[in-house]
Amino acid sequence: MPEITTKPRTKVKLRTERPKLYKVILVNDDFTPREFVVTVLKGEFKLSEDQAHRVMITAHQRGVCVVAVFTRDVAETKATRATDAGKAKGYPLLFTTEPEE
Repeated sequence: MPEITTKPRTKVKLRTERPKLYKVILVNDDFTPREFVVTVLKGEFKLSEDQAHRVMITAHQRGVCVVAVFTRDVAETKATRATDAGKAKGYPLLFTTEPEE
């Protein structure tokens, strides 16, 4: 009698991995006017007046503050545009990005 071998069928489910998220961080400096920082936060990050003011004050008191969390490309673009807005006015305004844990 011949041996019959059967091969189990396996279904491969592809999972799309969520993109890694990055924090945009406002770094405090002693030269950029507070009103200008609030204006940049409202314009680039679409924060309300109150939210922008709280982020600015937190960065002022602690040295840094997380503004928002985005995918890498969006975070880097927003951080660059916000930093460039400060440079255009002659201020040392700095936004950085780092991976979220």
